[in-house]
Amino acid sequence: MGRIRGQRELRQALLSSKDEKAGSASYPMTPIGLIRSCFSTRNGTPRQPMLVTLARGSLVLSSKNVAAEAFDGLSQYSHCWLIYVFHENTDLPGLWKQPPHKDFKAKVRVPRLDGGKMGVFATRTPHRPCPIGLTVAKVEGIQGATLLLSGADLVDGTPVLDIKPYLPYCDSVPAAVAPSWVKAGGDDDVIAMASVDFTEAFSEELAKCWETMGKLSLYSSWMEFQGLLKQVLSRDIRSLSQRQKPHNAILSALNEQYLNAPKDVSFDPLQKALDNAENFDQADLVVDADQSTPVVDKTEDAEASTLDAEYEKIERDDKVVYHLVLEGVDVSYTLLEDGKVVVEGASLTKALKPPASRDFDPRNWRHLFTNTA
Repeated sequence: MGRIRGQRELRQALLSSKDEKAGSASYPMTPIGLIRSCFSTRNGTPRQPMLVTLARGSLVLSSKNVAAEAFDGLSQYSHCWLIYVFHENTDLPGLWKQPPHKDFKAKVRVPRLDGGKMGVFATRTPHRPCPIGLTVAKVEGIQGATLLLSGADLVDGTPVLDIKPYLPYCDSVPAAVAPSWVKAGGDDDVIAMASVDFTEAFSEELAKCWETMGKLSLYSSWMEFQGLLKQVLSRDIRSLSQRQKPHNAILSALNEQYLNAPKDVSFDPLQKALDNAENFDQADLVVDADQSTPVVDKTEDAEASTLDAEYEKIERDDKVVYHLVLEGVDVSYTLLEDGKVVVEGASLTKALKPPASRDFDPRNWRHLFTNTA
């Protein structure tokens, strides 16, 4: 009875606010832990789960909030659901300061529709009235307070609110339907790349990087890591704006800023770029419906022109060199007109991170990953 009474009192307290209008209540929550992921930045993080089956990561529980015993029994399931926060949304601070859903844009531009708009609830855009995400991942193993995962589409540092086991008998809906534009694979996949090739120079540079990063990685060799890279780049990871106007190469420039960020200092390259752009109106940002990186609307060239000079520096020899950061490794690549990806270079960054905990050595757990989802 005491528990029921306590639950009732908590519910009443949450619903009793100064503004008693419907929908005004808020529900504060504390993350149970953080994701350590091979995806160092938002750029390159898959738009959906299970598209990159070689993606590896871990969830480390917060010892202050949740005991490791909460994982007991989870290893009996092959997959689990993760409920998390889109913590790198650039509009996140405004959500907490403004009234609920004020000035929220109900429609977003969809990359697979070449910029055509859809209602936010018909997409999986991270920019939502409540920036909460849901994804599925494969359970690879458990060590103490650390859960090993694969196939997840989460950027490093993602706060997780809850974990639920995946139940095939009720979570899978064989008769479910979806619009044709959201289907991955096949000839109609507008973001599928023709091929991904690696230059000899890249392989040599990656092998050299591995001498350092191999000690911190869940991948057993640089060749295995190269397999991850091939899966990531098999789909066009550029934003809609980049595909329409590649010479801006916005994400590439932002990644270069990220690579030069101080090792132990919190740094948001996109926010810094916006702060440094004179007369730039954030209201002119268009949200990419499949990833958490805002892009500049082509129809607002006047406002965006202040950013062009910032990004010209990444054009070399009349070609655009893009950058992708995986596990703290800066990978540079170019795109050919026929949809082929050529990976050209690799170098270590200042973003290399130690193991998730003192008791967790990635090298002891690589054998658990089966490379299948």
